[in-house]
Amino acid sequence: MHNVTLIKGDGIGPAIVDTAVKIIDATGVEINWEQAEAGMGAYEKHGTPLPDTTVASIEKNRVAYKGPLTTPMGKGFRSINVELRKHFDLYANVRPARTWAGVTTPFKDIDIVVVRENTEGLYSGIEHYVGRDQRAAEAIKIITRDGCDRIIEYAFKYARDNNRKKVTVVHKANILKLTCGMFLEAGKEIAKNYPDIEYDQKIVDAVCMHMVTDPHQFDVIVTTNLFGDILSDLAAGLVGGLGLIPGANIGADAALFEAVHGSAPDIAGKNLANPSAVILAGIMMLNYLGETEAAARIQNALETVIEEGKQVTRDLNPDGVSTTAMGDAIIAAL
Repeated sequence: MHNVTLIKGDGIGPAIVDTAVKIIDATGVEINWEQAEAGMGAYEKHGTPLPDTTVASIEKNRVAYKGPLTTPMGKGFRSINVELRKHFDLYANVRPARTWAGVTTPFKDIDIVVVRENTEGLYSGIEHYVGRDQRAAEAIKIITRDGCDRIIEYAFKYARDNNRKKVTVVHKANILKLTCGMFLEAGKEIAKNYPDIEYDQKIVDAVCMHMVTDPHQFDVIVTTNLFGDILSDLAAGLVGGLGLIPGANIGADAALFEAVHGSAPDIAGKNLANPSAVILAGIMMLNYLGETEAAARIQNALETVIEEGKQVTRDLNPDGVSTTAMGDAIIAAL
């Protein structure tokens, strides 16, 4: 029996998470889903978007599965996702992007994994106004050698463990010579310990161009927080959109798995949202828990349904079906 904190989230979150949980349960894997709240719904109910009870649940279970969250607008509220990553030191954000049979994309046979440093960089949250008139503001980018070492080490180990052939370290060391320079230097040093993995390094703006002209040169990309956020969304655009991109946030002794897209309040409650991203996050969670057979079964079933292209949501087929109907089709294909 696995204990998992379940955060359904806001907007379309409850619908897609319920569908994904139903699919996971259909594999026979025994999971005790401990429900917790976060996001706009939690704020309206508890006066905070991240209640202490939710944090306590994750601290106890060490694994969380969540839908998209809405961060309340206004002073004093940072991204809940960022808060969770920092609180539990979930330093590695892993976002795989691959093309699917049945989904029309500009390129075929793309299979890229973006490994993003998750706790430092410009998302450290250190910013302030400069001057009394508040007409200028300053954000501080924090980069540590320990942070560089552990995320790049994670990327190379991930490549080796998953039969990947190449790791590209992405940086801007030609301009940011100390911060990105440190990241690049860490990459060069750690690559020496992995002679079986091809090492490459590229400047971030060049990577953006190459990803839309020759994406097949990339396998595993490892980079800093802001660059990883941008590049993972770019990769999503190459393979059919954020509805097909999962995210895993991994720390030394805790992990959080999520859909990386937003809460889409415009279609909330309409049973229209594509559940694929959160289902794929569930597959990553099952592999993390050692339930590899169940993960493979769901992967195969999802591939079958998307390739057939009939029992899929309208973002994948204009004549498509509801969220729950797509979930039922995946269960039937298990």
